[in-house]
Amino acid sequence: MDVTTQKRNAKKFIENWKNRGHEKQDSQSFWLALLRDVVGVEKPENFIDFEEKVQLEHDSFIDAYIDQTHVMIEQKSSSKDLDKPIRQSDGILLTPFQQAQRYSAGLSYSKRPRWIVTCNFKEFRVYDMEHPNSEPDKIELKDLATEYYRLEFLVDKSNQHLEKEKQVSISAGELVGQIYDELLKQYKNPDSEYSQKSINQLCVRIVFCLYAEDSGIFGRKNMFHDYLEDFDVHHFRAALINLFKVLDTKVEDRDPYLADDEPKLAEFPYVNGGMFSEKDIEIPSFTDELKDLLLNKASNEFDWSEISPTIFGAVFESTLNPETRHQGGMHYTSVENIHKVIDPLFLDDLKDEFNEIKKTKQPATLKKKAKAFQDKIANLTFMDPACGSGNFLTETYLQLRKLENEAIKLIYPNPILDTDISKSIIKVSIKQLYGIEINDFAVSVAKTALWIAESQMLEETKDIFYANWDFLPLKTYSHIHEGNALTMDWNKVLSNYACHYIMGNPPFIGTKYENENQKTDINNLNHNLKGIDYVSGWYYKAIEYIQDTKIECCYVSTNSITQGQQVAVLWSILLKLGIKINFAYRTFIWTSEASQKAHVHCVIVGFSLFDRKRKFLYENGLVSKVSTINPYLVDGPNILIKSRSKPLSNVLEMVKGSQPTDGGNLILNESEKSELIKSEPKSKKYIRRYMGANDLIKNKCRYCLWLKDCPPNDLKNMPLILKRLKLVQSSRLSSKKAATQKWAKKPALFTEDRQPNSDYLMVPVVSSEQRRYIPMAFVSKEVIANTNAQMIPNAGLYEFAILESNMHMGWMRTVAGRMKSDYAYSAKIVYNNFPWPSPTNEQKEKIKNTAQEILDARALYPDASLADLYDTLTMPPELLKAHQNNDRAVMEAYGLPVKSTTESDAVAFLFNLYSKLTKKDEN
Repeated sequence: MDVTTQKRNAKKFIENWKNRGHEKQDSQSFWLALLRDVVGVEKPENFIDFEEKVQLEHDSFIDAYIDQTHVMIEQKSSSKDLDKPIRQSDGILLTPFQQAQRYSAGLSYSKRPRWIVTCNFKEFRVYDMEHPNSEPDKIELKDLATEYYRLEFLVDKSNQHLEKEKQVSISAGELVGQIYDELLKQYKNPDSEYSQKSINQLCVRIVFCLYAEDSGIFGRKNMFHDYLEDFDVHHFRAALINLFKVLDTKVEDRDPYLADDEPKLAEFPYVNGGMFSEKDIEIPSFTDELKDLLLNKASNEFDWSEISPTIFGAVFESTLNPETRHQGGMHYTSVENIHKVIDPLFLDDLKDEFNEIKKTKQPATLKKKAKAFQDKIANLTFMDPACGSGNFLTETYLQLRKLENEAIKLIYPNPILDTDISKSIIKVSIKQLYGIEINDFAVSVAKTALWIAESQMLEETKDIFYANWDFLPLKTYSHIHEGNALTMDWNKVLSNYACHYIMGNPPFIGTKYENENQKTDINNLNHNLKGIDYVSGWYYKAIEYIQDTKIECCYVSTNSITQGQQVAVLWSILLKLGIKINFAYRTFIWTSEASQKAHVHCVIVGFSLFDRKRKFLYENGLVSKVSTINPYLVDGPNILIKSRSKPLSNVLEMVKGSQPTDGGNLILNESEKSELIKSEPKSKKYIRRYMGANDLIKNKCRYCLWLKDCPPNDLKNMPLILKRLKLVQSSRLSSKKAATQKWAKKPALFTEDRQPNSDYLMVPVVSSEQRRYIPMAFVSKEVIANTNAQMIPNAGLYEFAILESNMHMGWMRTVAGRMKSDYAYSAKIVYNNFPWPSPTNEQKEKIKNTAQEILDARALYPDASLADLYDTLTMPPELLKAHQNNDRAVMEAYGLPVKSTTESDAVAFLFNLYSKLTKKDEN
């Protein structure tokens, strides 16, 4: 369905369903019409199921379920408020979302929904169950004519053909891995650089031959197999060497007697393109097992013509040693994730442009426009400066050629057998694609993937004309350059005035995992980049390269560059150089097609030196049009949250817990505590509960020796404690830090004592991203907090309520750092920069009351840990309701509308408030 039709249908749908909607009578017709007319599902009755039974304590029924995309729909009448709980048949009060969650828990794991949609005919609430703590995306019926695209998550964009390509490609990669492993055993010196490069190149050649014989590039099926099967293992190596020589020699330059001596070898065409030109590669002897693997499993039993070059490049490269791959920061990319980059960067606009061309009525004008469009896409250039196995470039080429084939059909509307039409009708070329890659094997794989893509698309073009063009010899050369992109001049690969787009996923290497060479690479670019993730270098290089151009860029990056302390360091430099963020994907899990999948929390950032007219933020499968995108990937001003030693607002200070630096000798578990008290009863008054984030959340009991007020004579009479103190002393003396060594003189004391003299509010330093709220709690001054916890001495209900509110949690989720995917709460970044509200006395009292409601709701479950209480699946309704009441009260104190404010809205508001406060602070 084209965009114009979709918009028109959405307007009609709005008119048809305005001011109506009964849960029982209208639900099915509403969803069938929506899927058919607005989303574009041809037979929606075969796509969506209604009234699916789910077994709870009694039979219940899910209103609607879309199996292909795992979407559960809970439909209510237009008179129902989606925020208000509704009494169920068993008497419990649940909101529509909680009702759907209940149904979800009753389903088998494979049927659990990816998305939950609650709807009352006036509004859709979309919940992403991979991010259960995120705010629902709200889409109002009245806005559907302009926001129809936000319903795309309902439709499964994949198809069986793509799924088959994926499976075939992964199987092909596994075969290559087996061949690689068996070959490596035959090398005399497998660890040498020469042998490593040779085996990589040999694998590339073998794969090309396997593909060429199955796809018809060699001219006849099974040519590679039939030639090699005549040789025993003792002559197999020589047979391969001879074959590679022939493939690199033009037919007219070959031995004139070759056809007489070796007719099967003489049949092979000339390949060219550099694939077989390198003579000096080491080829080992073969074994019976290796011959069988190559000729039977890889050749006879497998069809290489169906592989996807985009995916196969990744799984092929996965034959590299996993440790080498990790050190190089390589992670491999699914087709779906590639499209998250190339679609908003350029492909969506090209498709929209072509769809408009297709509406042209006059044939001559249509043909003229199609030719101009073909010329346009044939003159675009693309660069991936960390191209790996070339999957971004390969998928880009495939998509451009598919568009070109569609344009060719408009130029030649009545395909006929026309021998006069030559391959020159094809204008899009792999010459338009440029890459830089540090790994020589990946360079070879990238070139091979592009050649395979080129041959596949030639077949599709041939089908338009019923032509019989030969693919060989290779005449197009890919511009994949081996080298370190951070030390190279990109203009020597592709002059910036000739480049249109830069894209890719540069290495995911955190600053603490960078080797010395990588640290030097970053420091040589700009010494102010020191101490941040390696990917930052590609942002800096890109911004330098695109100065005074209209080049647009898009990178996949770890989310660390848009969270925590790195943001201010990196983006202060980039903003000075003029960077503009045009679209972005907020944090999501990066998946891979490689056999050892990489699970990394990533963002995608599309940028240039100019503002696009339309900017988009993508999150949890949904997209929003925004006016600005800042470095935190929020619709808000370009503000950088820097480390602050004191709170920006006039509030209590937050301090870190105490540090023992004791080699573990001052810390006791439950049994050690009991044994110590039993042996030395006097020790009881010097033992305190010892608590960090994990202890607080999971209600674990640990203890410590707190000896700051212990007189020497008491210590003398406790030999077991003295024994521990000697171990503390020894541990400190063995430290490389002079300051720690000095503390060996005071083994009874913590090296950093920040324990307050009052009760305090404990805030965990690390908490799971799966929780909507970080569990905080009031703790006695008798409990010693360790460095995995932050403390606010003398905090009361008001402070507790604000920090546990969705306003503060939204701010935290945006600016906090991450430890893996968990929240890493920093007082200097999160708390000290948080803009507090200025409530009236009445509002403050209301907030204190909602804080008490939270504590009262927790108290109803004395045996449950905070981990139990704040798990999204087991959170008690009373506690959820108390938090929701608290969220509303805090939003009112900020002057925000309670019903319509999303988390994104709240964060944008806080950024603006922060901007005002910091300006006031500076003045």
